Amino acid sequence: MKTKAIFGVFFREKPAMMLVNLRNAKNEVYASNLAKQIDCTYSHVVKILQQMEKSGLINFNKQGRLKLLSLTKKGADVADNIDKIKNIL
Repeated sequence: MKTKAIFGVFFREKPAMMLVNLRNAKNEVYASNLAKQIDCTYSHVVKILQQMEKSGLINFNKQGRLKLLSLTKKGADVADNIDKIKNIL
């Protein structure tokens, strides 16, 4: 059931682009700048990021008051595959 829930998240444009943008990031990424990159509200981004964290795709690394985002190995693999699919289409 858990796999099915996260599967439904990734076949929407915004969550998929969140992972791809995290993978392609040159600098540190926070939820607020990720929201700006994909033209989405901060609260929506945080809700999706929490689902991704529970599924082992991203990590939140606290730095003072801010939470730095990073992909796990599993998250990087998913982002690579999403990017491949996007390029095929």
